[in-house]
Amino acid sequence: MPDADRHPLESSLRHSFVRPELLDRALTHRSISGTRKGKVAAARADETNERLEFLGDRVLGLIIAEALLEQFAAADEGELAQRLAALVAEPTLVAVARAIDLGAHVKAAPGQPTTAIDAILADACEAIVGAIYLDGGLASARAFILRHWSRHIADAKTPPKDSKSALQEWAQGRGLPLPTYRQVDRTGPDHAPEFTVSVAVDGFAEERGVGKSKQFAEILAATAFLARRRDAR
Repeated sequence: MPDADRHPLESSLRHSFVRPELLDRALTHRSISGTRKGKVAAARADETNERLEFLGDRVLGLIIAEALLEQFAAADEGELAQRLAALVAEPTLVAVARAIDLGAHVKAAPGQPTTAIDAILADACEAIVGAIYLDGGLASARAFILRHWSRHIADAKTPPKDSKSALQEWAQGRGLPLPTYRQVDRTGPDHAPEFTVSVAVDGFAEERGVGKSKQFAEILAATAFLARRRDAR
């Protein structure tokens, strides 16, 4: 494809798409509507970045986990899980999205509330990872991820605060009972299970986390709960 036809974001990504439709889809938020048979309708899942976001989340987790194992050779599973949870959480995704000026290219319906902007950027960032993976393979996705996440990995000299402890303190500080965790589901074979765990605090909607161990799923659920409370402020 001639340079004039390249998407301006590709220079920031340092990836030239063989299938540019993947990049276009990664930048299309589900709030976008289309016209079908003369009627306005919500875009289908295969027209927006939701499916690429799903894939990108998994690819990002794999590459970050691999990088953490290499950089923190003495860390146990609990510490690695905490670091991973922080590095794939919305604040880090938003920081990366802003670093590559992703917001200037995301297509979303006008009038999105301010509180939704970070979530839209985080979703698009994961979708970009998924798009690069499908277009260029794991090596291309790894190069993009390490280029933009290495600083965040290096900056965390000490493990982030345990999100389960932070949530417990949050509840106690408000005079609420301790959070309760519940295994919702377990899928996959015995050698590679995947756990879904929910966390609940009286008076608040529960949040869920999915991980390869119950401990990691609980950490992700607590992280999601705290993130939701921050977004609501």
